Amino acid sequence: MLTQQVVQPHYVQGTLAIPPSKSYTQRAYIAALLKGGTTTLHNCGYSNDDNAILEVIQQLGATVHSIGKGTVCITSKFNTTKPSASEMLYLNIGESGLGLRMCTPIAALLAQQVHITGHGSITSRPMHFFTQVFKQLNISFQSNNGYVPFTITGPLVPAHITVDASASSQYLTGLLMAYSYAQVPATITVHNAVSTPYIDVTLSILEQFGMQVPSHKQYTQFVYGAGSVIPANNIEYTIEGDWSSASFMMVAAAINGNCTFTGLNVYSVQADRQIIKALELAQANLSIHNQAIQVSKSALQAFTFDATQCPDLFPPLVALAAHAYGTSCIQGVHRLQHKESDRAATLQQEFAKLGIHITIDNDYMYITGVSNMMLPQGVVCTSHNDHRIAMSLAVAVGSASHSITILQAQAVAKSYPNFFEDLQELKK
Repeated sequence: MLTQQVVQPHYVQGTLAIPPSKSYTQRAYIAALLKGGTTTLHNCGYSNDDNAILEVIQQLGATVHSIGKGTVCITSKFNTTKPSASEMLYLNIGESGLGLRMCTPIAALLAQQVHITGHGSITSRPMHFFTQVFKQLNISFQSNNGYVPFTITGPLVPAHITVDASASSQYLTGLLMAYSYAQVPATITVHNAVSTPYIDVTLSILEQFGMQVPSHKQYTQFVYGAGSVIPANNIEYTIEGDWSSASFMMVAAAINGNCTFTGLNVYSVQADRQIIKALELAQANLSIHNQAIQVSKSALQAFTFDATQCPDLFPPLVALAAHAYGTSCIQGVHRLQHKESDRAATLQQEFAKLGIHITIDNDYMYITGVSNMMLPQGVVCTSHNDHRIAMSLAVAVGSASHSITILQAQAVAKSYPNFFEDLQELKK
């Protein structure tokens, strides 16, 4: 397994098909489980997080068949009404934050004890949300002081509850999908919803899969009515390209290249589609035509951008700002603490090795760009086992004076396994 990667300064050019969306792939897997019947999914993701969800749904009653490159057929017999099993069900969610937050309410639907665990950074990410919410739902929930492993005793029966979604929209995603499956009249009142585009992704998946979609007003209250919905038994669905992955390659092209990117939905509700706005603010050369997006090198300028609703853009935006003339400002630092690493501190530490000065002032990050990234030989950075940190460092050295070595480079497999291969292909 790759543990370190030497990244040379590079000019990138050519056309790249962006990999499938992790956000859509994981939600589609869960929707296929919940709706029952047979679902055929095209252009499925292949990251470690995607594969972890695929394993979980099989333990929950789905049969999975791969019927071609990127195409998966899922037949589900998910059933929560059978008598409680005498043995505990064990689920391993790997290192997927979305997977854990989404699958925990789904597992709670079962009339049996479920033990959920994971590995890597997921073991240090607080999940106190479930303690507060499951108490309102009268579900027995045991955890390691708010961290995995969890032991849950269901079944979850929807009720009128109030939740604080300020930590992550992913918690709300799991509840929305569980409530949709149960089809019981209930209301989820939400305070402080964040990353609302990801909530839109969840609602879109529910609709596309013929499941019950709650009405809502400005993400503050989700209302499930009394009417029952019968999901389509056999459906086909194609996963769209991943704007999160695309953001790094687009930044690489803006720094030092001329690339065309395909496979993206330019009208997507994915939060990280906002990379287009950020590139425009930085005065990158950008054009969109026939569902293809072209980005090329330009004299980048400092920009101000609010990433509160799209915090995963922080790493590529820091790489972009590192090459923009002046001092850029990115808002939303409070969203970075409980990622795979403490991303604000990690970005500050690792980009300092590249000669980039980053200042953090409450919720704002200030990045002073350089016209030429003059590096000494032998610079060694580490990803802190954070996939997005590894990718941001790799694209940041596009026009640097020397190569760098990135330790723990294998972290990219969490979301974009072929990242380094694709970057190398664009260098040809």
